Amino acid sequence: MEATDLNFLKPSLLDVIDILLVALIIYYIYSLIRGTLAVNIFIGFMLIYASYYAVDALKMRLLSSILGSFVSVGFIALIIVFQQEMRRFLLTIGKNISISNRTWLTYLFKKEDMVMDNMAKIKPIIDACKTMKKNRTGALIVFVKYFDQDIFANSGEMMNAKISKRLLESIFQKYSPLHDGAVIISENMIKCASCILPLTENDKLPPQFGLRHRAGIGVTESSEATALIVSEETGEISYAQQGRVKMNISFTDLERLLNKDF
Repeated sequence: MEATDLNFLKPSLLDVIDILLVALIIYYIYSLIRGTLAVNIFIGFMLIYASYYAVDALKMRLLSSILGSFVSVGFIALIIVFQQEMRRFLLTIGKNISISNRTWLTYLFKKEDMVMDNMAKIKPIIDACKTMKKNRTGALIVFVKYFDQDIFANSGEMMNAKISKRLLESIFQKYSPLHDGAVIISENMIKCASCILPLTENDKLPPQFGLRHRAGIGVTESSEATALIVSEETGEISYAQQGRVKMNISFTDLERLLNKDF
């Protein structure tokens, strides 16, 4: 064997960086589709590709031509089928970059003042959740960074109101005309209430999850939103993000999550 045949065994620094970047992209994609129906769809795509190469190697011309026509448009099909996951992937990248940029700005301000300001914003939400948990009042609060009026306002009632404990409690109290649906919070304002959200298609959720939980999880699957859910049956508080949900969280955990994501 010539020495030139062994060159591939001597990776350069760029080769290592290349492998690490590909591994990072695969990890991000996996973290986005984990626990969703997209995993089953992706496995289906892989099985079709494997079947095509198998029947092509066996010279099964009819089946090979059928699967080949699918494989030829496979990339376009992937874009169509995984458009929500790709959108979330791009939003995640943009979010991480924006967070990195904001970390430099923290040096221009007093950290203590920023923490106190953030606590003042989330305190009414936590206080309202404490009351609703005690009274077992069902609630769905969605936090979005960018408020899309075409998506949310068309299915709910516009408010543009200051966040307050009493307002949140009055919206979700049983006899309020706005208690069905979600409250959308963006830019430190209650933008709208009684919004109808898309339900998740994940069939592996616990059976006790009703429409409120499924709507909260569904909106985090299709957008870079986070959802806070209070169960009407148990008073349990759940927190959904990127299609995954943390159940029965404490108020200490809720404060930490809101400080991180609000």
